[in-house]
Amino acid sequence: MNKRLSALAAALMPLEIRGTADPYIRSLEYDSRKVTAGSLFIAFPGIHTDGHDYIEAAIVRGAAAVVHERALGSYRPDIVYLRTTDARLSMPSLAAAFNDRPSASLEVIGVTGTEGKSTTVYLIYQLLRLAGKKAGFFSTVMSDKGSGEAPNPEHQTTPEATTVQAMLASMRDSGCEYAVVEASSHGLSERTKRLSEVDFDVGVVTNVTHEHLEFHGTWENYRHDKANLFRKLDAQDHHKKVLGRDTIVPSFGVANADDPNAPYFVRATTKQVYTYSDKGHPADFRALAINSDKEGADFIVEGPHFASAKARINLPGRFNVGNSLAALAVVSGLTGLPWPDLLSLLPCLRPVKGRMTSIDLGQPFELIVDYAHTPSSFEAILPALRERVSGRIFCLFGSGGERDREKRPLQGRIAAASCDVLILCDEDPRGEDPIALLEEIALGCPALARGERLFLIPDRPQAIRKAFSLAAKGDLVLLLGKGHENSIIYADHSLPYDEIAEAEKALRELGYGKSALSVPGKPNKEKS
Repeated sequence: MNKRLSALAAALMPLEIRGTADPYIRSLEYDSRKVTAGSLFIAFPGIHTDGHDYIEAAIVRGAAAVVHERALGSYRPDIVYLRTTDARLSMPSLAAAFNDRPSASLEVIGVTGTEGKSTTVYLIYQLLRLAGKKAGFFSTVMSDKGSGEAPNPEHQTTPEATTVQAMLASMRDSGCEYAVVEASSHGLSERTKRLSEVDFDVGVVTNVTHEHLEFHGTWENYRHDKANLFRKLDAQDHHKKVLGRDTIVPSFGVANADDPNAPYFVRATTKQVYTYSDKGHPADFRALAINSDKEGADFIVEGPHFASAKARINLPGRFNVGNSLAALAVVSGLTGLPWPDLLSLLPCLRPVKGRMTSIDLGQPFELIVDYAHTPSSFEAILPALRERVSGRIFCLFGSGGERDREKRPLQGRIAAASCDVLILCDEDPRGEDPIALLEEIALGCPALARGERLFLIPDRPQAIRKAFSLAAKGDLVLLLGKGHENSIIYADHSLPYDEIAEAEKALRELGYGKSALSVPGKPNKEKS
């Protein structure tokens, strides 16, 4: 895609322009290493580096123009310089203009929350496709930009606005009608505005609990930033040109009635907000008589305008009942299809990799990999597992370095309440001392005897092998916190890492299994 610089400058409204040329811009880049001929390089101060220091490198690589904040020591006559007060915050409007505002041609669903975002995004995307609609999505785990599912190689939930707008443009250009977007609190924050130029039609909030205070400062700020998704529902008239047709897109919110923050989100918009519950609270969509098993759950759905009906999901983890209700409310509300007509599609929904992924290579104990890494996610999964597991539960986890430290002892306390043995290990220590970090988790479970019920083993592969050496028939080993992620981040390097592959490798070392195949919720029964 090419755009004249003058068209982009109109969206930017710069303080100053140096240079008279009007080149065609072929890409927007804020990383000088990705600049190619015809790029517009956006220079801004970052946490560790300052883009202004790389302007010359970007020009050498072919940048035709530069957006910057500070006055520069020199200016090249063949380059156009656009100065603005905040180059980073200029990216959303530049990216939307460069890509012809793709969200104006898509029905866009945003999903926010502390837990359940990636899964709910994926379930909405799948249910739309099962209902015969063409949809794209992006999440922490993976994306489909219109040409098939692909893993997300980054740890970032909501990427910078240049990537957000490019992905939406790819969905639009591939003929998608719907886009499902995982909307993180960082992406919704006024400090980044990564999602500020996305025209959302539906907002979904799964829950709001303790997380990311290292960025937001206070829990109140964290919740406020998440509610920006619902505020955005009132920012446009939802008159769009979807698949070339003028369309008034239904606009509404969906909130979890089991979360005490639901009324806060209802008040954040003038649009209708539908609620759902899997814990018996009054709601528009309710799941009753839930019967969970290792593969999924059977339940009764009560919903608007119709009598109750039976439903089944093949998604392990009781919390997925609520995620499925959210997807049901979204897809029914957007497509106009009666929700009972969608129930037959629910058993076809697939789980996300690394979310309650069961691995069975013939070992005598049960093994589950999950991304749970917050106190509230521990509370969501551990008590339910305790109810159904007759043997011991071995829980292996850590906590992110340079992130919210207050949650660490809470993780230890909650895990100790439901599990028999805790094995603390690296998650992403970043610049922190790994052992010191794990000791902060251990403060939450002082009653556990070291070397018997509590082990601190920073090296995660070694920790996994320790858990497997202790587990016996009827036990459950839980590997929490990494899920789908592909690395462990340390101060000076990132270690390539795949939790599922590492667990399977460790099982084979013990003599189990012949195949690398692990299907979430569908154990591999092949034995050596």
